[in-house]
Amino acid sequence: MRRRMVIIFLAPAVLLYLFFVLAPAAASFYLSLFQTSGFGETPRWVGFGNYIKLFSDPVFWLSITNMALILTVGGVAIFGLAFLFTILINSGIWGKKLFRALIFMPNVIAVVALSTFWSFIYMPRYGMLSNIFKYIGFDQAAAISWTAPENIIWSMLIGLVWISTGFFTILILAGADKIPTDMYEAARIEGAGPVQMFRMITVPMIWDVIAITMVLWVIEAIKMMEFPFAFGGPTPVQSLLTPSIYLFIMGFGFRQPVYELGYATAIGVCMFLFTVVAVLILTWATRRDRVEF
Repeated sequence: MRRRMVIIFLAPAVLLYLFFVLAPAAASFYLSLFQTSGFGETPRWVGFGNYIKLFSDPVFWLSITNMALILTVGGVAIFGLAFLFTILINSGIWGKKLFRALIFMPNVIAVVALSTFWSFIYMPRYGMLSNIFKYIGFDQAAAISWTAPENIIWSMLIGLVWISTGFFTILILAGADKIPTDMYEAARIEGAGPVQMFRMITVPMIWDVIAITMVLWVIEAIKMMEFPFAFGGPTPVQSLLTPSIYLFIMGFGFRQPVYELGYATAIGVCMFLFTVVAVLILTWATRRDRVEF
């Protein structure tokens, strides 16, 4: 009787998952085996031809390189700052709630507005960054074109780290708030500093939260589109291409239509496989015995 009730209650969720997630995923993989624009013409079977073409496509590999930079360099910077902010906010500073709100604020502003803000910062002649360097006497740094093709990916990463750090900091702080305060008090009595308490108490106690935030970042980095797309201006910059942006361009075009829907779907399938593999590796690497309190 109990098993029957469990099946009855789970059935609607399972059916919805099959209909809205698994069925479209299977249809996408099937579509990636065809060459089609998606507009009435009869799809032409090419098998794995789209994937063969994809893995010999230099633009696709450029987008993968940019994705890897966002995932690794951006991830290290974001979690490094998130850990630092967690240490500082949990050290007993005044205005803890205010600092939380300020750190999280970029996440409530539209991405286009944020990209416009950062474009003004990086303006060569009148930008805030150039004026700061001129004011302190670093004329060579002030003359750097931060949005040039060779620099724009790193400039974009700085803005992306500034935007994303607050979200992951709040998640880690939410986990840290559940740790009993008497553990910190005992550590202070023993002479432990904020860094030692974070390393020996906070991290072990909220390791499952940290692992989940890392998984969320991996998913976000692989499907990253909005900020690089908006940061590049009216026309997508090749130096900022990510797999998601390249998928959009190949599927729908930009100023000129492309409509290679089968090829774009192959990019989406590759992104799905990258995500699954990366999450499995990260889950295995962060697996450890749970610490309870």
